[in-house]
Amino acid sequence: MLKEDSLSVTQDCGDCPIRHRAVCARCETDELERLENIKYYRRYEAGQTVIWSGDRMDFVGSVVSGIATLTQTMEDGRTQMVGLLLPSDFVGRPGRSTAAYDVVATTDMVMCCFRKAPFEDLMERTPHIAQRLLQMTLDELDAAREWMLVLGRKTAREKIASLLSIIARRDATLNMGGLDGPVTFDLPLTREAMADYLGLTLETVSRQVSALKKDGIIQLEGKRHITVPDMTLLLEEAGDDTDGGMLI
Repeated sequence: MLKEDSLSVTQDCGDCPIRHRAVCARCETDELERLENIKYYRRYEAGQTVIWSGDRMDFVGSVVSGIATLTQTMEDGRTQMVGLLLPSDFVGRPGRSTAAYDVVATTDMVMCCFRKAPFEDLMERTPHIAQRLLQMTLDELDAAREWMLVLGRKTAREKIASLLSIIARRDATLNMGGLDGPVTFDLPLTREAMADYLGLTLETVSRQVSALKKDGIIQLEGKRHITVPDMTLLLEEAGDDTDGGMLI
């Protein structure tokens, strides 16, 4: 159950930090007005469940701030984190009545939600929304395929570097920043969560993060505040091309 204050978030679309990447990115003024009529915000605390797998899902929406995990549970109780939801990522699937995964807020999180049935109807009448959602879905497919490579073929050091580069690039994109100079961001995951997501032990994650810091690939202030002096070096550590062929 949601707490009473979890619905008390307000946000003007003109000031939305994800406006340029969200499902409404290409909408005209009249289309935004239609979305406004079916929109509401929800706030979740770190650790709070957004939706359980198999539950009826009567909304779709975008992550405005914070981060969530997608987790799948097997019949014997084993769980696997299968994805991350970062700001501007879309939650839910039009045409699907139930949730496919457990969605849990890893940090305090705000979501911009749309009532599902009206949103599905609006998609049929608003090409800009349908086209943008298709593009986001294809980007998500590319990201999933890339992540298969990360988990299946990369070393522990490359996995850590890959995850850091994904978060760094997304943060730069959301803040309209470039990647030519130093990139600074706050890591939204604990090292335990990183270990779970990457299929590594906590000790391995800590050791590899320390090694990247020692080698000057990253600078670390506290446990979460990270500066990447040169993104090219981080991408090389991740084993990725530096021509843009990276997950975003």
